[in-house]
Amino acid sequence: MKTKLLLTMLVTLFMFSASYASFPVKRTVTTATHTELTTSETEVVEPVAVQAPRDKWVGVALWFFLGWPFAAHRWYYKKPVGWNILFIVTIGGLGIWAIVDLINILTDNF
Repeated sequence: MKTKLLLTMLVTLFMFSASYASFPVKRTVTTATHTELTTSETEVVEPVAVQAPRDKWVGVALWFFLGWPFAAHRWYYKKPVGWNILFIVTIGGLGIWAIVDLINILTDNF
C-alpha cells in the first residue's frame, strides 16, 4: 500500500513539473509608413522568462533557518512547485541537494 502511494506521489510530482513547458507565440508585425500600412509575414516569437533579481543574503538566511523543513529559499527564488515539494519530502535530497542549493546561491547561479 505504501509503495503504491509513494509511486502515485512521484508520478504526480513529475506531471506537475512537466507542465511548465513553454510554447511558441505567433504575432503579426505591422509596419506603418507615411503613405501606406503594410503587414509582413507572421513570425514566431519565443517567450522569455524574466526573473527579478533576488538578494543573495536573504536566500542564504532562508536556506539556513527554513531551508531544511520548508524549502523557503526555493520558494523565494520562485523555483517550480513540484521540485520544491520533492525537496521537502526528501529532506533536501538527504542534505546533498540542500548543499548544492547553498553553493549555487553563493555563486549567483541559482
